[in-house]
Parts: sequence; structure tokens; C-alpha cells
Amino acid sequence: QLQVVESGGGLVQPGGSLRLSCAASGFTVDDYAIGWYRQAPGKEREGVACISNSGGRTNYGDVVKGRFTISRDMAKNTVYLQMNSLKPDDTGIYFCVADGACSGYVWRVGAFQTWGQGTQVTVSS
Repeated sequence: QLQVVESGGGLVQPGGSLRLSCAASGFTVDDYAIGWYRQAPGKEREGVACISNSGGRTNYGDVVKGRFTISRDMAKNTVYLQMNSLKPDDTGIYFCVADGACSGYVWRVGAFQTWGQGTQVTVSS
């Protein structure tokens, strides 16, 4: 059974940084595409970042390009989301997802098979 568990959320001031972790179990992180989505109150869910299983190609949402970086550690079977230059608009629940695609329809609608429970990120002074 595929499972992903997020950690690393918290409260950070604008301009600060956080690193989220997504620990995978039941599979290895290069078996499937793994991504991050976020949900903020009153806003639609949006794709933040994704790393493909083949070749580790990455894809980012337009609003986070240049500020966020997704990576994976095979030894720890974990995917990370490094978030820099955080803004209040980055506030939301961040979900790790697996078994989908980093582009096209699946990415646009978030049609991944496995979702974590989410971790709260709050950017506020």
C-alpha cells in the first residue's frame, strides 16, 4: 500500500524559509511521480511542484517558480520541498501526492492516486 506522510510545516515570517518533507512507504520515490499541492481557505487547490519518476524532471506552479525547489533523497526515501522567500499568499495546507503525472490533465486537476494528510504552512508577521 502506497503511503506518504508530510512534515515540516509551521509558522514563518514573510521572506523566511521552510523545508517540507514527504516520507514515502510502500514504494520508492523513483517509482512514481511525486508532487505537492496546496489548499488555502477560499482558494482553489493548486499544484505547487512535482518531480517525475523517470529522470527526475521537475515542474512548478507559476507562482512559486524561482522560490521553491523540489528534490528527492533516495537513501531516505523522502521528497523535499524547499520554500524560500515565503509570502503570506503561500499560506495553506500542503499535501504530498504520489502516483500521477507532473504535466497535462493529471497535474492540472490533481488526479494523483495517493494523498497525505497535509501539513499547515502559515506565513505571517
